[in-house]
Amino acid sequence: MTNKNIEHNCQFCGKPRTEVTKLIVGTDSAICDECIDLCVGILTEERSKINLKEVDQVDLSPMAIKKYLDDYVIGQEEAKIALSVAVAQHYKKLNNPSEDIKLDKTNVMVMGPTGSGKTLLAQSIASYLKVPFAICDATTLTEAGYVGDDVESIITRLLTNADGDVKKAQHGIVFVDEIDKITKKSQNVSITRDVSGEGVQQGLLKIIEGSTVRVAPQGKRKHPGAEMVDIDTSNILFIVGGAFVGLDKVLQERSNDNGMGFGAAINDPNEVPDMSKVQPEDLIKYGFIPEFVGRFGLITYVNELTEEQLYSIIKEPKNSLVKQYQYLFGLDGLKLEFTEDSIRSIAKKAKELKTGARGLKNIMEEMLLKYQYEANELVNDGLEMLTIQKETVNSGEKPLFVYRKKGANGKKH
Repeated sequence: MTNKNIEHNCQFCGKPRTEVTKLIVGTDSAICDECIDLCVGILTEERSKINLKEVDQVDLSPMAIKKYLDDYVIGQEEAKIALSVAVAQHYKKLNNPSEDIKLDKTNVMVMGPTGSGKTLLAQSIASYLKVPFAICDATTLTEAGYVGDDVESIITRLLTNADGDVKKAQHGIVFVDEIDKITKKSQNVSITRDVSGEGVQQGLLKIIEGSTVRVAPQGKRKHPGAEMVDIDTSNILFIVGGAFVGLDKVLQERSNDNGMGFGAAINDPNEVPDMSKVQPEDLIKYGFIPEFVGRFGLITYVNELTEEQLYSIIKEPKNSLVKQYQYLFGLDGLKLEFTEDSIRSIAKKAKELKTGARGLKNIMEEMLLKYQYEANELVNDGLEMLTIQKETVNSGEKPLFVYRKKGANGKKH
């Protein structure tokens, strides 16, 4: 039987009951509140390290990340270097927390025309690091309480992609596309609330800089009385991208302001804007609030893809469109080949349409759809291989068909 009059000491630090706020006494041992707090801190730090174990296993040097990106993304050297450095520093910081120095998070803004690889860059980095990744379109976001998705839905999506694991979600990557669509709709004061512009910027600002967001668990709707989970966004890396249509006019105005009189240089209105010269004040004039711009320590850009780069994208990356379609046709028992001229014709067509890399898949899908649909029937008829030619791309002629029964010379339909 325990004697309540016995004076106990903490068996970890040795302090008596009179020197601590609380002493918890068990049958054969005692521990004070100070030692409990210390243990909780150690466990929290260790759990954080366990959560980042997979990330720690990959090479976090910027050059290694860039090398991986080179296998999947053609061109865009400036953006690949900038993102590699930002991501490497971010996860090195998480793996090596400092008690003396508070290391700020470097969120990234990527500017450039549609179809130039902004989303692919973010996806490839998340794939390399093996961390949860979520894509969100800023055009669907509205201020909380209005029709549309609120900014917290981004974190819900990340949690879902982390299979409901809160700790993994808290070290994931979020890519917000079309970020230029949430600029203030007008520089003038209006009695109407700007719920899809400045209101969204204010909402995003909180989660980007780091706050605790209460979201519904994986796959559940958010409603009053529902079970909720807390997500700390402090260690989530945010990458935002957009085409920033009209930003060239802001740059041109600033350039004109710097030159007046007879000796001033005259800007060519058809000149492609140099995104490397974009300053924070340009983005504020474009319609972003200063606080929002300030949360992005790194602003980089991607250039419009050249015809030669589009040609390379079709055939060179590890997951190139040629390899993807060859694999899909192979599942049906058909070989698929492309002539060099046909690939160059696809690249030229995409360049003329100004759809970038995104348009390549549309062109190829439209061209191959009929043969994907008829694949089983073609195989039953003895078809072994089809070769896409320049005429197939330019004028819709049928590919060169090679049948098993016709030998190597094949049969053209």
